[in-house]
Amino acid sequence: MNANEIKELVLLQRKYFRTGATLPVEVRLRALVKLKACILKYEDEIHKALKADLGKSEFESYMCETGMTLSELSYLIKHIFSFTKEKCVLTPLAQFHAKSYKKPSPYGVVLIMSPWNYPFMLTMEPLADAIAAGNTAILKPSAYSPCTSRIMKKIVEECFSREYVSVVTGGRAENSYLLNEHFDYIFFTGSQSVGREVMHKASEHLTPVTLELGGKSPCIVDRTANIKLAAKRIVFGKYLNCGQTCVAPDYIYCDRIIKDKLLAAIKQQIKKQFGARPLENKTYGKIINEKHFNRILGLFDESKIVCGGSFDRQALKIEPTVMDRVTFSDAVMHEEIFGPILPILVYDSLDEAVTNINTMPHPLALYLFTSDKSAVKKVTSLCGFGGGCINDTIIHLATSEMGFGGFGESGMGAYHGKAGFDTFSHYKSIVDKKTWLDLPMRYQPYRKLYHRLIHIFLK
Repeated sequence: MNANEIKELVLLQRKYFRTGATLPVEVRLRALVKLKACILKYEDEIHKALKADLGKSEFESYMCETGMTLSELSYLIKHIFSFTKEKCVLTPLAQFHAKSYKKPSPYGVVLIMSPWNYPFMLTMEPLADAIAAGNTAILKPSAYSPCTSRIMKKIVEECFSREYVSVVTGGRAENSYLLNEHFDYIFFTGSQSVGREVMHKASEHLTPVTLELGGKSPCIVDRTANIKLAAKRIVFGKYLNCGQTCVAPDYIYCDRIIKDKLLAAIKQQIKKQFGARPLENKTYGKIINEKHFNRILGLFDESKIVCGGSFDRQALKIEPTVMDRVTFSDAVMHEEIFGPILPILVYDSLDEAVTNINTMPHPLALYLFTSDKSAVKKVTSLCGFGGGCINDTIIHLATSEMGFGGFGESGMGAYHGKAGFDTFSHYKSIVDKKTWLDLPMRYQPYRKLYHRLIHIFLK
């Protein structure tokens, strides 16, 4: 689409929103039910598209994309009537007699810009939240996952009129055209560099934003951890989707005493989960494109690779790889890896680990493997991070009962479930003052008696 077509689409959605057509809860509910049914209808096509774009197996596609989206839709369908209710709050005595309440209201026309690594889930979940809140939406999926973009466009066009929900495909030009328009809310998932540009463009219209970014999410393993289980769960979380996950453990930060034991267990788990020849494993995915393939290979340090390291350029596959004896000065520690390389660093005390982590930008996730409750309290209290797990990885985002998001360099805002509904809603604070009583104390001329009464009421 060109700039004029996008401008017309935004105006079309704004006109539609102003009719109030998206406000009735029944309309929102029907939209969510219809979207869920359509996803189920095209589930096989969605999985084939994900296979083509990222090499994902059918099981992984369901576990991490369609299944999570369907779960979010089911949650919203179940709770939408309670979410949309006005919430009464206490009224100060000085405002007697009145009713005070908070009214959730949609922002209006929202822009949802999604990435390529989980292209279906990271588009459809925020869309579901936006619809539940009563907005119209324009979706802009990544150009790097074209097969998934096509099936999403097909689903959206079957479920919605274009003035309600629409998909804009394309690349940087379309992104630029969209960001030049005035939206009522922008929801962006992607890299920090693009996130800064999104926020800059949004500021021109004073448009509120949610930024779901990334960062170098640490995985701390202390000397009390269950090493075998830790290795199993770290390997799962790190190499899921070939490491192309914003909340993947970016690096291991472990107690020096247990490093060798942990490394041996990780090697064993890689072989157990992916086989002796991971590049031949049909359920092991691929890197999204040659640009990212080359970037990841550029982070290799052959002298520090202790597991994996092989790759297939034609298939865009890189083996699950582990690097040992890594320090914070190595190239692999200067950027988010976003690929199947797992560096291992060591510390001599947990206090040292906490201090070093806190000198770095706030990560989107943090993982801690330990049997020590005091270590849990220390790390979760002192370290800044978006969310995470104790003795597991990744799974904290797989629930609609908790918001998911980062802060600082890893983003702002959150979504999933009620948090997602709140993200796409503005809560109007309203006082409904009754007319049968009108206390005179706030009006001029002011008297000392009124001053005393006001003081009593406001105490």
